[in-house]
Amino acid sequence: MKKLLLLLLFLLPLITYSQASLKYEMRGAWVATVLGLDWPIAGASPASQQAALRTMFDNLKAAGVNAVFFQVRSESDAMYKSALEPWSIYLTGQQGKAPSPEWDPLEFAIIEAHKRGMELHAWFNPYRVIRDNAGTYAKAANHISVKKPEWMLKVGNVTILDPGIPDARNYIIQVAMDIVNRYDVDGIHYDDYFYPYSGMNNEDLNTFTTYGSGFRAIDEWRRYNINEFVKKLGEQVRIAKPWVKYGVSPFGIWKSGVPVGITGLSAYSTIFADAVTWMELKWIDYLSPQLYWAFGGGQDYAKLAPWWKSVMNGVHLYPGLGAYRADSGTAGSGTVYKADEVPRQLRFNRANGIAGSLLFRANNIDGTRTTQGLADSLRLKINKSPALTPLMDFKAKVIPPAPINLTYFWDNDTIQLFWGKPAPVAGQQDVYRFAVYRTQSVAEPDMQTVISDPKNLLTVTPLFTLRDRPTKSSTPYWYFVTSIGGNSIESTQKTMIAAIEGKAVSNTNEVPTAFRMGDVYPNPFYNEISLALTLDRASRVRITLVNTLGQTVALIADTVMDAGTQNVEWEADQLPNGVYLLVAETEGYRETKKVIRNH
Repeated sequence: MKKLLLLLLFLLPLITYSQASLKYEMRGAWVATVLGLDWPIAGASPASQQAALRTMFDNLKAAGVNAVFFQVRSESDAMYKSALEPWSIYLTGQQGKAPSPEWDPLEFAIIEAHKRGMELHAWFNPYRVIRDNAGTYAKAANHISVKKPEWMLKVGNVTILDPGIPDARNYIIQVAMDIVNRYDVDGIHYDDYFYPYSGMNNEDLNTFTTYGSGFRAIDEWRRYNINEFVKKLGEQVRIAKPWVKYGVSPFGIWKSGVPVGITGLSAYSTIFADAVTWMELKWIDYLSPQLYWAFGGGQDYAKLAPWWKSVMNGVHLYPGLGAYRADSGTAGSGTVYKADEVPRQLRFNRANGIAGSLLFRANNIDGTRTTQGLADSLRLKINKSPALTPLMDFKAKVIPPAPINLTYFWDNDTIQLFWGKPAPVAGQQDVYRFAVYRTQSVAEPDMQTVISDPKNLLTVTPLFTLRDRPTKSSTPYWYFVTSIGGNSIESTQKTMIAAIEGKAVSNTNEVPTAFRMGDVYPNPFYNEISLALTLDRASRVRITLVNTLGQTVALIADTVMDAGTQNVEWEADQLPNGVYLLVAETEGYRETKKVIRNH
């Protein structure tokens, strides 16, 4: 991981100017693993699968995506190491066969997403067991269809876990909570595989006879079954990890005829998904209805999206958009969107106060497919400015610790900021991303005023450094760096520096005449290095060497020094070549010097 972060540092682009429009917006992408639609190539070597996922995440990041929805369970299997369900056939080519050498795609995806400052939501299909009974494959001994055949419900050519059996529902919750408890996911997410889209006849009549007492009609009981699952899983997620976001992506039409003019399948009476109730009772954190239709017609996006917004009851809305329909190679038998359809829908959402969108699928926006230039449109126009994922007012707002040891040095007209990662806090999600702000002001600006204005947001980054090239000006530039915790809550401690006329002076770290670091010699240095410190009184002095990731690599001195000028010498020993910062601190004062090791 350290090697990759160093590589990313060398590839770090200069930040010149970013016209931010929204500070908070969900910019999600679904990565479909079923059938290897987006990833992986089944049976390919782990090294090549990993390389492909890294490339995909790089391209999604470039397109402005800030949250990846990674499919980990498609047919009651696992795209991760599970003691409950077998390895997915779509990873190794055989269900139950472990990858060799063994690795964990979910753990890998979380690490790689977080390295790029993106959230990772684990996406699973809750009830689907066999996608196609006629064209199925050999099942592993620990597949649920083998272990619990009495839980199976066959409808047409699909097999699902019977939603009416309480133990079957609880099993799915157990599988989901295993993911939540063992992995550092930012969200748990599932789609619309409840009762089958083909509709129900009397396939579950025996289950209704056993478990449906007290219900007047079988359809009412079916909706209850789905509601109980949605409610109970949400309760357990919030107890285990309150910062984990919990969301569902149902079919995009709640009831045909709602709103007026909308026609099509009713999720309420066909797959028995009553999303309006989930929001009325606040069982979920967000809803992503699959609005895979264009403007106009019987499934008019301009009617459906605002209607969903009107019934959210404070829950977040991130409509699912059909990017796949803008490409003839992925649209199937449906009408191919015009090139501007998805961009128009994204802009429509912003104009109507909708907090973001999820795009299906990743390959349509990561450059793998042309999709009529959609990836370029996202990268160069729609998502040109950075954005944090939306803050949920109804979730816990735990303030994370601020980044530490903010410092800087100049390289001609470019300033490079460095900071360190704060120590983790028990019971909180570990900090893996930072927000950097820049503003101009004659006097020291108020931090909260600066960070509340989206135009000041330069970048959201997982790195511990940033290069910027501000235009020279007689008005000082001020930089603020915050840690981003769970629920997009930012640290509140003041961590800033000021840059005047293209050169930086410290503000909160200003060094008085009572303490001064003199020249460092030689610089660059081969092995030994010497520096002079001037103190106006005896003081304890701590001198450390910090790398470009903000990490302390050596403790040079930690001792009481007499007043006057003191010389300190240090031998580098096994220190690798590179750029470092000497940091001297005493009694609340701090000064740094850039040094280069070259041997």
